[in-house]
Amino acid sequence: MPDRIIRIEDLMLQSRVRFGTSGARGLAEDMTDEVCYAYTVAFIQYLEKTGQLEGKGKIAIGGDLRPSTARIMKAVAMAISDMSYTPENCGQLPSPAIAYYGFMKKVPTVMVTGSHIPADRNGIKYTKKDGEILKDDEVAIRAQQITMPSGLFDGEGMLSERFEPPAQTTEATDLYIKRYLDTFPDSPLKGKKIGVYQHSAVGREIVIKILKGLGAEVIPLGISDTFIPVDTEAIRKEDIEIAKQWAERYHFDCIISTDGDGDRPLIGDERGKWMRGDVAGILCSAYLKADAVVTPISSNTAVERCGLFKKVYRTRIGSPYVIEGMQRATKEGAQRVVGYEANGGFLLASNIPLGNKVLNALPTRDAMILIIAILIMSEEKGKKLSHLLEELPQRFTASSLLKEFPAEKSRTKLLEIYPKDGRKGFRILNGIFERDFGRVLSVDTTDGLRIYFESGEILHLRPSGNAPEFRCYTEADTEERAIKMKDISLNIMEGWR
Repeated sequence: MPDRIIRIEDLMLQSRVRFGTSGARGLAEDMTDEVCYAYTVAFIQYLEKTGQLEGKGKIAIGGDLRPSTARIMKAVAMAISDMSYTPENCGQLPSPAIAYYGFMKKVPTVMVTGSHIPADRNGIKYTKKDGEILKDDEVAIRAQQITMPSGLFDGEGMLSERFEPPAQTTEATDLYIKRYLDTFPDSPLKGKKIGVYQHSAVGREIVIKILKGLGAEVIPLGISDTFIPVDTEAIRKEDIEIAKQWAERYHFDCIISTDGDGDRPLIGDERGKWMRGDVAGILCSAYLKADAVVTPISSNTAVERCGLFKKVYRTRIGSPYVIEGMQRATKEGAQRVVGYEANGGFLLASNIPLGNKVLNALPTRDAMILIIAILIMSEEKGKKLSHLLEELPQRFTASSLLKEFPAEKSRTKLLEIYPKDGRKGFRILNGIFERDFGRVLSVDTTDGLRIYFESGEILHLRPSGNAPEFRCYTEADTEERAIKMKDISLNIMEGWR
């Protein structure tokens, strides 16, 4: 059989595996070796055409702890090898760890992970040697035509010949750990008692090494051999309850965790109450003395109200938009540029001086810097984590989601309740929400549908960008009200199925 020419746009439709700015995402069974190989070839081909690859050097690969990850890593490694590059197997490590390695070594990286989504799904995140794939890169990669060698895959799209990836190295993991231990010397967390909820997070042992290296007493908790889809924006009820039980039993200063690939943190205070990611982002930004903060439109408005930052930039939801906002802030002269998302992922666009040390830029989501910064802030101020929050304007957010709600269906529903004719849209929205939330003051369609009510409360409805989920965000003056708004909204949304 002759070699085949494949258009990536066509493959997306045929395979049902989407390729977007965050990379590929889909059901693990749809992410065949052939699909993963093809997307990786397209990524490399794009880098070659745009002059972003010099010579035939290394491309680093990592993965999370999902059942399908090892197989997909093998297909990715074979694609790299067939394109005449050397696949460097960094093993199982957090997404920010392999990205940092790529930035420091000036090599592209490929991370096989589905992040927080269920175990029957997976993904591949592609990162250039100098940063994440942005929207322009995505468009160009999707437009690639690639040549697939004949006889490489069987009728099910799986590799028909044996391929062994190179032996695993630890250099990327070691470099990530060194980043924090070198930047924060002299055991700044000495005296802190910290619980680490390990579950199935790929960086669960790395987190413990870093915290112990910074002087903390660390107790591992809740390790799991089965993958658990911990979503830091929609925390499971069982994780809320178990954190409270651990806090009562062990009397921790803090309980911390991450999502599956270690780029989004969970931070629980001394009571075991999980801190909202967008509030944690404000505290981390303050610790780093940021002069420009970039965050999506869904994040807590306390970031503007606190008055701690010279400028706050609001973007659409997703790290590519936050990165573009950070690039803009840098061009406009800001010196300490940071970004964070409502899910807690923290990004650094600038090298940040800290005493006589410098924390290198890491313009991708990272969990560890936020965890470390807030713990050190707590120690320096002599305050419990719960008391740190009292220093901020008292605005509270809540979020949740409906699963198995196709994105196209949710987008159609949003257009139905807020059509392009804004006057008609206000009438429809008031008809749906006025009884529970009061009259609508204004609407923002930057990303989904964000509704501002005359009461000062906010409701934001949005299709997920990488899973069949319909997300809901609320903001109010009390936590109880934000949660109640979220529950009411989810009930209304359930009726739209």
